[in-house]
Amino acid sequence: MVKLEIYLLVLLISHHYTTSNAANDTAATNYVSASCRTTRYAALCVRCLQRYASSIQGNDQMLAKVAISISLNNARSTTAYVSKLAESSGLKPSVYQAVKDCVNNMNSCVPSLNQSVQELGKMAQFRGQNFEWHMSNVETWVSSALTNQNTCTRGFSDGSMDGHVKDAVIRRMDYLSQLTSNALALVNRFALKHKAGTHML
Repeated sequence: MVKLEIYLLVLLISHHYTTSNAANDTAATNYVSASCRTTRYAALCVRCLQRYASSIQGNDQMLAKVAISISLNNARSTTAYVSKLAESSGLKPSVYQAVKDCVNNMNSCVPSLNQSVQELGKMAQFRGQNFEWHMSNVETWVSSALTNQNTCTRGFSDGSMDGHVKDAVIRRMDYLSQLTSNALALVNRFALKHKAGTHML
């Protein structure tokens, strides 16, 4: 009888923690889904961030930081890809120039995103106007990164520049721009929510 009671007790405790963890996981994924509705590319946002929901745990700052980190990682791989293209032989002069310009844009884009991740990681230690100043830096850097990405894409807008190189670069840059656009939206969301919360104090 005692063994049965112990077994039931263990079963109840196990059920409690399983139910609790399931509830936490559901709340975490729901938070990501709700937050992503404020972005331009909501489906992409959910697809990229949902796997980190348990780490984000409803934290606006962490959500924005993860979003920028995803954009940064993609920007690095895209920069490596475009840089390799620039070393290719047989490119038309117009395509070669567009690729070289894109490399320059991406070499500015990556540091901007990297600075944003670093700055956002320190936001918890800032208060008041100090917080707003550092937050403004993050918004400016992510916005600058997005501008550089769009500038790269526009460099391939010439209709006479058809070909697999143009298509491949534009496809990668469009994806990266969507990631960065979503990251910027989540950064702005974090800033606005923090400002609203401060005014309520």
